Amino acid sequence: MKTVTAISLSFFFLLLSLSATVHSHNITRILSKHPEFSTFNHYLTITHLANEINRRQTITVCAVDNAEMSSLIAKGLSLQTMKNVLSLHVFHRLLRIQKAAPGTAGYVHITDVKGGKVRFSPEDNPSQTDSVYVKSILEMPYNISVIQISSILQSPEAEAPTAAPDLNLTSLLQRDGCKAFYDLLTSSGAIGTFLSSADGGVTVFCPDDDAIAAFAPKYKNLTAQEKTSLLLYHGVPLYNSMGMLRSSNGLMNTLATEGAKKKYDFTVQNDGNDVKLKTKAVTSTISGTVVDEEPIAIYTIDKVLLPREIFKGAVEADEPAPAPKAAKKKKKVAKKGDTTEDGAEAPGPDSSDDYSDDDAADQTASGGGRLLASVVMAMAFSFSWLVLI
Repeated sequence: MKTVTAISLSFFFLLLSLSATVHSHNITRILSKHPEFSTFNHYLTITHLANEINRRQTITVCAVDNAEMSSLIAKGLSLQTMKNVLSLHVFHRLLRIQKAAPGTAGYVHITDVKGGKVRFSPEDNPSQTDSVYVKSILEMPYNISVIQISSILQSPEAEAPTAAPDLNLTSLLQRDGCKAFYDLLTSSGAIGTFLSSADGGVTVFCPDDDAIAAFAPKYKNLTAQEKTSLLLYHGVPLYNSMGMLRSSNGLMNTLATEGAKKKYDFTVQNDGNDVKLKTKAVTSTISGTVVDEEPIAIYTIDKVLLPREIFKGAVEADEPAPAPKAAKKKKKVAKKGDTTEDGAEAPGPDSSDDYSDDDAADQTASGGGRLLASVVMAMAFSFSWLVLI
């Protein structure tokens, strides 16, 4: 029985390991094994489409070889327009096309034609008939499929000139209710850390102007170092889209964490359609989006985030402070031979009276330990049964 249990538990942990890695894929590594797609791979990287592909599940990538990419490059498209065109080659599942920039086509028609060929035609260019399925490059069931098609999908809408998005962090932070926060960043010098992080990816949680005004009296009482740490606490050194925030409940490090001896982290928590940021002292809700375009995301929040490293004694208003512990009363134990008020001899100490709250806690803990051990053994037995079957 011990042997079966050991095998079944090993099988159980193997399943856990597989479930943790089954959804992982990296399009850059996949295509790097096929040099004939090196140009396509390069442009997925510099347009940041590779990052978007790696974050998504159940996705199909239609790659074209270097010769086909040469004909696309010869058109002299801007990087943003190139991204729009390549977005047409990335589908959710197999039929739904990834949402590209505004103005681009929304779907690609996939047709089974005579001779066993499968044809791909952009919605706004149904006359294109030269792009067909060539071969499968890689298939990871329920995760990603990478195939080769014979020609670039040509879409007039996708190839139309489009202005590159404004990703100047300085100008972005001065609009949509972030002006008061930006003023604090510049006056404290913390803006430099945000700007140096922009190229590698940054997410800014900007308290709106009303939140800054309400917090102003407390801010004035902070030291210069505390002010800087507080402001850096509102930045994360990674790009986080709204979709990523909705699926990433848990602790998040901040710009204040880097180089500090303290954690300076907060918790991202989803509450229905709302994304909340929780510290020990306050819960703030994302109220709007200034920009969400890799590598920069800026969101407005309704309250200033208060790190516990600075506001140690603060407790959120809607969370009751822990009740003070009642003082323990030491029970006087009567000794053999003592007398009571009526002259009767007091009984000696009874074993049931010699019992404290600490003893109760110890017994509860040991009882909980036995319960946990029972649950683990029950799980082991259940998995043994599954293996034996």
